[in-house]
Amino acid sequence: MTAMQLADMGKSCVSLTGAQAGILTDSAHGAARILSIDTARILRELDAGKIVVAAGFQGAERGSDTTTLGRGGSDTTAVALAAALDAERCEIYTDVDGIYTADPRIVSGARRLEEIDFRDMLLLAGAGSQVLHDRSVALALANDVEIRLLSSFEPGRGSRVRLLADAERPDYV
Repeated sequence: MTAMQLADMGKSCVSLTGAQAGILTDSAHGAARILSIDTARILRELDAGKIVVAAGFQGAERGSDTTTLGRGGSDTTAVALAAALDAERCEIYTDVDGIYTADPRIVSGARRLEEIDFRDMLLLAGAGSQVLHDRSVALALANDVEIRLLSSFEPGRGSRVRLLADAERPDYV
C-alpha cells in the first residue's frame, strides 16, 4: 500500500518482502528471531535512486520458507534494518505521540517523555508497556541505534529512545 501511494506520487520505489530484504530468521514460525540481514538488495535499490519499502514482521528461514516474528515484529524489523544499514536513527510511526510516564488513557497527568534511556525503556517494555517491544529496544541498544517514536496521525516531536549518561537520566516519576 505504501509503495503504491509513493508510486502514485511519482516516486520511484520498490516493495520488498522480508526475504527479498535479506532478513534471515530461525525457523520458529510465529516467534522467529532475526539471525542476520543481507543488505545487498536494499543497497542496490537505494543506489538506483529508489525508495525501499520493506515488509515488517517477517523474514525467511534457511529453506526460504516465510517466517513471522511475532508480537513486536514490525518494530524489531525496523530497528534491525536500521542497524544492518548502519543508520544512526530509526523512526517508528505509530498510533501514539510518544512514550509516557504511564498510560495516559488510564492515568491522568501522565507526561510524555522527550527522551528515555534504552535501559529504562527495556524495563517499561518488560513490565508490559506496549509502546515498543523489548526485542526492538534491546536490538537498538546493542547497535546504538536511536529510536524516535512519532505519531502517524499528528505532527509532533514524539519521544527519543537512546543511551543516556547516568547523570542525564531523568527521574521519570
